[in-house]
Amino acid sequence: MPEKKTIERARRAKKEGKRPGTQAGEFVREEMDHIREGKHGARSTKQAIAIGLSKARRAGVKLSPPRKGQASTRTRKQAQRDLARGRSGRKASPARSAASKRALKREGASAASRSAISRQARSAARKR
Repeated sequence: MPEKKTIERARRAKKEGKRPGTQAGEFVREEMDHIREGKHGARSTKQAIAIGLSKARRAGVKLSPPRKGQASTRTRKQAQRDLARGRSGRKASPARSAASKRALKREGASAASRSAISRQARSAARKR
């Protein structure tokens, strides 16, 4: 569940007329903070970003799933489910939440380091 201040920041961004990607950025920032605090880890920076975007979609940010060819079918389908969950207002079951948290706790915290994020940004820019 996202923190109240994160949802508030995203709402403020929406009110200011910012794009959904900017609103979702608040959730990605929160995710990076969680990893740095040691709340849990992530296998890669890409995974940390994906978790943040998933949280944003579930919180109601109208962030469209990646287009065909940009991401795997599995990723796209999951994004569609997250978007639908955000519209319906349903929460994930406690058992599922606990399982995903347990899996993330086994991962390291280096995915949210400055150098890892920088590397990810450069490679994403290169692809563009």
